[in-house]
Amino acid sequence: MNINSESDDKSIFNTSPVVGWLGYGGLLPFVALSAAVWFDENHRNLWHNALINYGAMILSFVGALHWGLAMSQMELTSHQRNRSFVWSIVPALVAWVALMLLPNYAIGLLVAGFWLHFLQDRRLVQITNLPRWYLPLRLRLTMVASASLLLTYFS
Repeated sequence: MNINSESDDKSIFNTSPVVGWLGYGGLLPFVALSAAVWFDENHRNLWHNALINYGAMILSFVGALHWGLAMSQMELTSHQRNRSFVWSIVPALVAWVALMLLPNYAIGLLVAGFWLHFLQDRRLVQITNLPRWYLPLRLRLTMVASASLLLTYFS
């Protein structure tokens, strides 16, 4: 594992603010659609379905991160690399199943999928040389996406 200095932890945001903008910008549809479910009763089903579809798409995306990391992290053993490749398709399969469920079940499955993926991110960070900012960013993104989905669940 790479031991980064504290300044490395923030350097990506200092040199490439696009990481923060894209990460947090990806939360805007979660927050906006969740709010729309609560405040636009006339189109509640539309916003509800849009949020589930967006959540499924994003869950598939975060799974793909592990495929890319399995290809690029040279310090992984063959077993660790294969485990990352296998895991990388699980979020897409979970998202696909969620799209076939009734909305409240879909939301529950998506939230579970995001948190399972975060646990896999934690495992990957422990065995690779990812930047120190990666896991805290993933935690914040997972928390907001999950909260948005859960708020919609209770609407």
